[in-house]
Order: sequence, then C-alpha cells, then structure tokens
Amino acid sequence: MENTVQFYVLPEEVDDLELIYQRSLAQAKVSSSEFPHFHIRKRSIDARKKPVKYLLQVVLSKTEITHPSQYFFPEKLEENKTIIIIGAGPAGLWAALQALESGVKPLLFERGKDVRSRRRDLAELNKKGIVNPESNYCFGEGGAGTYSDGKLYTRSKKRGNVKKAMEWLVHFGADRDILVDAHPHIGTNKLPQIITKIRETIIEAGGEIHFEHKLTDLHIENNTLKSITVNETKTILCDALILATGHSARDIYTLLHKRGVHIEAKGFALGVRVEHQQALIDKIQYHGEYSGAHLPPASYGLVTQVEGKGVYSFCMCPGGIIAPCATSQGEVVTNGWSPSKRNNPYSNSGIVVSLLPEDLPNYDKNDPFVGLRFQQSVEQKCWDVAGKNQQVPAQRLIDFVENKLSKDLPKSSYQPGIVSVNLNEVLPPIISNALRKAFKDFGKKMKGYYTNDAVIHAPESRTSSPISIPRNRQTLEHVTIKGLFPSGEGAGYAGGIISAAVDGMNCAQAIVTKWKNNSC
Repeated sequence: MENTVQFYVLPEEVDDLELIYQRSLAQAKVSSSEFPHFHIRKRSIDARKKPVKYLLQVVLSKTEITHPSQYFFPEKLEENKTIIIIGAGPAGLWAALQALESGVKPLLFERGKDVRSRRRDLAELNKKGIVNPESNYCFGEGGAGTYSDGKLYTRSKKRGNVKKAMEWLVHFGADRDILVDAHPHIGTNKLPQIITKIRETIIEAGGEIHFEHKLTDLHIENNTLKSITVNETKTILCDALILATGHSARDIYTLLHKRGVHIEAKGFALGVRVEHQQALIDKIQYHGEYSGAHLPPASYGLVTQVEGKGVYSFCMCPGGIIAPCATSQGEVVTNGWSPSKRNNPYSNSGIVVSLLPEDLPNYDKNDPFVGLRFQQSVEQKCWDVAGKNQQVPAQRLIDFVENKLSKDLPKSSYQPGIVSVNLNEVLPPIISNALRKAFKDFGKKMKGYYTNDAVIHAPESRTSSPISIPRNRQTLEHVTIKGLFPSGEGAGYAGGIISAAVDGMNCAQAIVTKWKNNSC
C-alpha cells in the first residue's frame, strides 16, 4: 500500500531526506510505523515568486521500495529476421534496442564515426573551422543528441513509452535523478559514455553497428522497398528499413525524391542564438536569491506572437556554450549545449520564428524543398558575411533591435569566433522583423533580459526538419512505399532526444507487429 503526498521545501532543504520523510508523514497524517519507507517520485522548481521553492511528490510505502538493477531485457533472436536501421541517433539506437527486446536482429548503418573518433573531427571544427561532412556535431554515433546537452524533457508522452526510454538511459549509465526531475538533463560530458555503452550492449546482444557506412541508394519495385545500397557499392536485401537519419541529412531527402518516395515541405523555425551572462539569468529567474549550493543555474522559456508568427526560445542551455554545427563547407550553423554541472559563465538559447512553407519566397505547394533552400540560403549568407569560415556574424542585442552595427562585441563562448555584422542586413526580413519585436517583449517578461551585454549569434537554423516523410498513422509505414519506416526528427516525427527515441521504439515495434500479423 502507498500514500502519495505533495508539498514544497526550500532549496536548502531539498537534500535533507529525514526532513522530507517527516514532512511527508505529517502531510499524510500517518506514522512511521504505518509507512516506514518512502521515495521522491517527482521534483521541480517553482520560481514564480519569492521565495524560490522545490515542489516534491513523495510516495510513502509500507514495504521497502527497491529500484530494478536492469531495465533492458534482450530476447533470443529469431532466425532470418532483421531490421535494417539507417542512422545511429536516438531514434536509430532506441529502435535497435526495441528490436532486440522483441527478439529481432538490428543491422544499423551510420554515415559518421564512433564517439571517440568523432571527437577529433569536432576539435578540427572548433579550432580550425574545418567541417567533415560525414563527422560533425550532427553526424556520428549518437547523432546530434550526443552533443546536444542531454535535455530530456518532452511533451510527447502520448506518442509512446517515455518512461521506458528514460529507464533505458538509467540502465546505460545516466543518473536516476532523470526519472525524478521535472526537466531532466544529463550533460554533454556524460552522454558519450552512455552512447558507447548502448553500442556495446547492442553488439553483445547480437545486433550489428557499422560506422562510416552511408546510405547511397534505394531499390524500389512496385512501391515496395527491395534493397538498399551503402557506400555506393554494397547492396543489402531489405524487408524493413527504419530511416532515422536526422534533420540535417539533406542528401537523403534528395535521394528519396529522386527515387520517387513522396516527401513534403513542412513548417519549421529559424532565428538566432542569444547569449547572456548566466549570473544575470540567475538573478532574474530567482529574484536575486540564487545560491549555487542549492539551486541549479536558471533556465527560461519565452514565447510571444508577432503578427501571427510564433517566436520562442529553443534549446535553452544554462551554463553552456554555443557550438558550430555546420554539416558542410560554405555554411555556418549555431547550436548550444551544457555540461552536466552547467557551470560555464554563459547561458544561451535559440530564439526562433515559426515558419510555414507558404511564408517563404517562391513557394510552390508541389515543391518539397522550399524550406530547405530557405535554410541553406540563410546559412550560406551568414558564412559569406562572417569571412567564409566558421566564425559567425554577431551583434549586441539592443543594437540589433535598433538596427545599429555593434562597435565592439563582448567575449563569446563560440570557439571559432564572432564577427560584428548588422544582422538586419543578413537575415530575411520575415525573421529580423519578428525577432526585433520579440526581444522587446521578452525584455518586459524578464526584467534585465533586454540588455546590450547580450550577444546574438546567427543563425539558429536546424531546430527541426523543413521536410516531412509522410507515413501511415497506424502502421508507421511510408504512405506509398512498403517496407520503409521513416522515423525521428528527420522524418518530422520528433523534436528532441526522448521523442526521437520513443519514435524509434515505436517503428521497431510496428515492424515486429506487422510480421506477426502476416504470419498468422
């Protein structure tokens, strides 16, 4: 028998388990002899007003509460059953894990490198501005998720088993706190070890993972996928393919279109990444009460409407850095991440404008690439004005709003460097006009946010894919091509690590269910 209670504690009390236990008993009006055991089920920060508090949900129990030591249970593999997976990001890896729990062998191909080898290419990108188009912040083991901060909060709980996806992370090395915190976070420094453990487990359980293996062709007959070609030379027969290539694999969209696979333009968002001093964000969000010993570096979420367009914060990184996320030469792209302690002096967040295909120049309802070309044009123009390297154009926040070139720029966490540019002359008017008005509004919502000490970096252009690969809602199979299961962010069905992981799991399970139904 259990008794669940909910109450607030002060930040300095959140680690005092005896105090929490006694307060839980008092709240439930029961004794310790009746409920000798307890655990914290949920923990969140309430900073809406002074004093800042933690809201706890505590479960009292008559019997000892134990946590399982294992969350992943692979089955004995069936003979002659293989799911081919393209992409080793969250969707692809979790699809492989789900396949193994269903007794089916996953055969996974990833165009990029393993985590350790990938680090060398990231060092070249950060220090020398050299982009390896097959190994970067977007491509490689773990996908963009490996170096994306490890934020695990998702609103997509109706789409699948979020709890299971999170428990698998704990199984492979994440702290159990991610199952408790309202906005869980792992940290970029810890994710590579977790991803490595997932890979090792997949192989030990009978799956295969091949790095530096790029999908280069699809062979389709009578609207049925028959085989694929990898690295232009290796052909593999294919009954079921989970396509989990992420939102930056633009060549895959071209390949699909070339082979007659229906794809569609969809809405996406594009804007900039703004960087403040973390101490300022702490002061604003915690009403001047911030104490590093008891409260984490503060985050924020902002949203407004400008002439019918949504403008909002995206992937906010407390105590983080801004990273270069281009996937080819001739473009610049920014993104952000934080280490587990979130202890860097800066905070950063994407501030982006929602766009529909019909908002864009040269819109044609029959053209699936209109959004992708718009993305590319912004990334390439930013490359040109910043010196045709991985430096990015930047501007102080108020200078941007007032349409003035910044005479100088403060230090930035963006390692390749920043160049003073009037971004109003670089960004499309539909973006710059909306951002200028939004920043003023955000300054009213967060007193102190609107400051010329904040620096805008451009562009933040890879929030999501501007193309979707439509599939059947029930079977998750492509609407016209049998055997093809589009998955994750690149297909338009996810927006982060956990939602992508869940979608990958769903696709693997859909394939297994299809096979079982056909064998009945």
